[in-house]
Amino acid sequence: MNIHEFQAKAIFRESGVLVPKGGMVESPLKARKIASSLTGGKIVIKAQVHAGGLGRAGGVRVVDGPDEAEKTAKEMLGMRLVTPQTGADGKIVRKILVEQAVDIGREIYVGVTVDRGRRRVLVMGSESGGVEIEEVARETPGKILSEWVDPTVGFRLFQAFRLARSLRLPSSLVRQGVEILSALYRLFVALDCTLVEINPLVITVGQEMVALDGKISFDDHALFRHGDLESLRDIHEEEPLEVEASQHNLNYIKLDGNVGCMVNGAGLAMATMDMIKLVGGEPANFLDVGGSATADMVGHGLRIILSDSNVKAILINIFGGVLRCDILAKGLVATAKEISIDLPVVIRLEGTNVEEGRKILEKSGLRFVTAADMNDAAEKVLSVLEN
Repeated sequence: MNIHEFQAKAIFRESGVLVPKGGMVESPLKARKIASSLTGGKIVIKAQVHAGGLGRAGGVRVVDGPDEAEKTAKEMLGMRLVTPQTGADGKIVRKILVEQAVDIGREIYVGVTVDRGRRRVLVMGSESGGVEIEEVARETPGKILSEWVDPTVGFRLFQAFRLARSLRLPSSLVRQGVEILSALYRLFVALDCTLVEINPLVITVGQEMVALDGKISFDDHALFRHGDLESLRDIHEEEPLEVEASQHNLNYIKLDGNVGCMVNGAGLAMATMDMIKLVGGEPANFLDVGGSATADMVGHGLRIILSDSNVKAILINIFGGVLRCDILAKGLVATAKEISIDLPVVIRLEGTNVEEGRKILEKSGLRFVTAADMNDAAEKVLSVLEN
């Protein structure tokens, strides 16, 4: 689960990290009120959407005083912001952050994430702050400084000092840098995060370290341990079909292709998508109904796939274990009779009660294309797309 910048900054503030003065608003009048409370200097208005690259897209503006803040808020609220991370459709700005501008002396990057290759938490830093860290990693990987954390002992003080000094912080700010790095690691672990980053972490002209921007992502599978975090979720920033799927305990991720996929099990889903691409197709989604799905869940999954206008054919690949093939077949037939399915559907069934499942599909009178194995299923779904 991702959260907005203003929410991340509130968590940073609670952890002892300095952030600019200001607040989130959803109306121009409230933007004026916040701006009026910020004494002296410029004011920054920032769109709050779950995407990076806001500055280049007009989502960050510097203004003078309450009047300009209100005017800019009117222009920004409701606009559709398009950045490289939003896709061509962009995202509608429903919230903005009004903050006191900071006199920037220097920008750096700090972050904490999981290195899946090493199976350890990774604390990172870079002198190249203020730009996309992915660009830095791709073009100048040597500029990213890393400290891997031994899970049995945690992030050690000497590691924090080593990283802070490697960032060439002024001697007067090394201690503050160590405290910030340590605070980010603590909240990363305490809140079951997948990413915590400050980009940029600025050194002001007055020699303070301030989080000018921030991002926090939480592990969805650990949210049950943090009931208070659910209130931070903004479903407007999520793919509507993914939100609907989560309400039915389905794992769904929308992709850019035209072959809708329904499987049971994440590993089988990945293999199915690989097989579709191997024969020249493009998957439109990742939909895992899970091992304990009911006929009702299968029906909801099919409806969600059909809701995507990009889907031109559907591939259902089920290996029956806990989810029996006859249960899946009943769910498909019931849904197909309830709603109009005018797309070709290719089905590969194997496993528990597979013969019963195949008989249910045969007797349904519906035009399903059956496949013998995964490769056959992928080739058949590509064939129906081309014909």
